[in-house]
Amino acid sequence: MKERPMKERPTTAERTALTLGGDLPTGRIGYGAMRLTGPGLWGPYPDRAAGIAVLREAVDAGVGLIDTADVYGPHSNELLIREALHPYPEDLVIATKGGFVRGGRDLSTISAIGNPQYLRQSAHLSARRLGVDRIDLYYLHSGYARDASFEDQVGTLAELRAEGAIRHIGLSNVTPEQLRAARRIVEVAAVTAHYNVVDRHESPLLDAAAEAGAVFSPWQPLSLTPPGEPTDTGGPDGVRRVLAPIAERHGATTAQVALAWLLARSPAMLPVPGTTGIGHVRENLAAARLTLSADEIRVITELVPQDAVA
Repeated sequence: MKERPMKERPTTAERTALTLGGDLPTGRIGYGAMRLTGPGLWGPYPDRAAGIAVLREAVDAGVGLIDTADVYGPHSNELLIREALHPYPEDLVIATKGGFVRGGRDLSTISAIGNPQYLRQSAHLSARRLGVDRIDLYYLHSGYARDASFEDQVGTLAELRAEGAIRHIGLSNVTPEQLRAARRIVEVAAVTAHYNVVDRHESPLLDAAAEAGAVFSPWQPLSLTPPGEPTDTGGPDGVRRVLAPIAERHGATTAQVALAWLLARSPAMLPVPGTTGIGHVRENLAAARLTLSADEIRVITELVPQDAVA
């Protein structure tokens, strides 16, 4: 493949504000590549050239971490990342995940698989699709597989790390207790879970990640729809009414304010918003330079009643 010319990227300080696992610097806001798949996350992204352009422009704009998984497509998302970005910039972290299988177009066909041999195969095949000898950050995609104990699954990732197949271990969709159990086996560099301004059920996991010195990487960080039954936030429109005046004061968007609140919530926060538009990628990255006042942080925090946080 012909090597693409690299554009001048943002300063090192902007791209290395966090450190994964004590030795892998990255920025405060990454890019979630899941949406660069077909409808229902099935098959390749319909506009391959546009998908490649978004990935390349995202990296050129300063994205320091790209998040994917073998089940996205399945497999096509990892292949698209390789086609767009390989050979990768030295300061770009590629994170992928293994432990889910999908039996067809219907999302209900996705199942968690923890068999050690399957996890080994998944990691090695992800590395092959991405074109790397060692995966920077490899997540166990689910803590709820029933065909192997959680400890055996984490132990398999620990073996892969010792063998040099993966550099750092992450956990996705786990409980605080599982994170603590995993840490008794191996160092955990990152945790990913659903978390945003209106859905904070994973706050105990965020706190446990902070205790572990792990990066917390929320997915769907820009969702403004409260989970479950309607709450006193008034739904998405009510949330926007709270965020809009703050955004106006800063000359920002409500999405940027939502991201800025996340970054203020924890110094180890690394959201991975996904989008198919490069303009939105640049907007998201700019949120790292937005500083909210203590009162603005308080107002946003109070969108969710304290008894609904845990």
